[in-house]
Amino acid sequence: MSKTRKQDPAPTGATVPPDPGPAGVSRRRLLGGVGAAGATGLVLGAGGGAAGYAATRSDAPTALTAVGSTEAMFHGKHQPGITTPLQARGHLVAFDLVAGAGRKEAVALMRRWSALVRELMAGRPAGGSADGPGHDTGIALDAGPSSLTVTFGFGRTFFARTGLTSRLPAALDPLPPFSSDQLDAKRSDGDLWVQIGADDALVAFHALRAVQKESAGTVKVRWQMNGFNRTPGATARPMTARNLMGQIDGTGNPKPADEDFDRRIFVPASPGTPQEWLEGGSYAVVRRIRMLLDDWEKLPVDRQEQVIGRRKADGAPLSGGSETTAMDLDKAGPDGRLVIPDNAHARISSPEKNGGAAMLRRPFSYHDGISEDGTPDAGLLFVCWQADPFQGFVPVQRKLDRGDALSPFIRHEASGLFAVPGGAAEGEYVGQRLLES
Repeated sequence: MSKTRKQDPAPTGATVPPDPGPAGVSRRRLLGGVGAAGATGLVLGAGGGAAGYAATRSDAPTALTAVGSTEAMFHGKHQPGITTPLQARGHLVAFDLVAGAGRKEAVALMRRWSALVRELMAGRPAGGSADGPGHDTGIALDAGPSSLTVTFGFGRTFFARTGLTSRLPAALDPLPPFSSDQLDAKRSDGDLWVQIGADDALVAFHALRAVQKESAGTVKVRWQMNGFNRTPGATARPMTARNLMGQIDGTGNPKPADEDFDRRIFVPASPGTPQEWLEGGSYAVVRRIRMLLDDWEKLPVDRQEQVIGRRKADGAPLSGGSETTAMDLDKAGPDGRLVIPDNAHARISSPEKNGGAAMLRRPFSYHDGISEDGTPDAGLLFVCWQADPFQGFVPVQRKLDRGDALSPFIRHEASGLFAVPGGAAEGEYVGQRLLES
């Protein structure tokens, strides 16, 4: 271990110039030397810090990485944020219309929100220009689009408050209660719902602030939840994300390449019906699921794997193979017992055990500090997409409710169901086919 060299104090009023080091020192060498002489660097104080910053910073423009430069499209058949790959940062927000606001105000709001989001998703400031923020907050002024997506949905109560009850689809009926529910009404439901996702935390927060500012006077925030996922590029190879239990989560998701993907996830055309305006849209079920991590982490890994039905290391089913190998639900071990237990989460939630019911899970993890009892307030902001929640989420959750081995380690604390219209065509705003029907 290198020792810190004590320096003589400078005379009063004098300035000790920082040691510039060898001329032409490379960034790699400088960073490598920090590990060996980090303590010495601390003694240099402010002067040394400034020198280190100047020596490692380049003011020459460089190209954005793929993480910053990737742009999701605002216009399209479907809204962004549904089939978009998992994003590193997310915000889920529900709004209620203020007293006196109705359909006219909702139309104006959706126009403003759509115009705003189109600019933000392209990496342009909100209400500013490429050279300056204008009335934009400037939070994301230096960043590229960073895969920003903003997705809008309507809750059941929105239709009565805008005089559109004749357009209320049956699939927005309230979700049935489940035994693991401990729902907080103040953090559930809402007239409108907004999902924001990006691969940069500042870009996501910038969009959140812009959306909230643009809504002033029309809606008020009912609840907000903030989440995260692994940053793209943080693993040596692309892989399915892990949740806060350390489990690979999302292996069994429907794939856009599947022949029946659109039928399962997106609402089909239905002329003359109350959901005609929903063509190309989807239904989002949103659940705040608390993970009882202290209890979970007391289990040995082999017991955790029995609860889930998959290996923790690579997500492969206990019946063998790799993560993408189909589960052999009938395979038994030498003792005659099923290799994937009867109550394993992966078995109970599989389409094979639910009449083919499937949903596209696209969650964020969350951590809101420590609860009063000293346990982590952490878990999953579960978001799933389907053409009909009563053929997707509900039958699967009912099955899990009757004996999922994971149930003792989770608690559903908030819930919402939202109808998410199809994407806006050029010249349209999101929800126009509903609000102007």
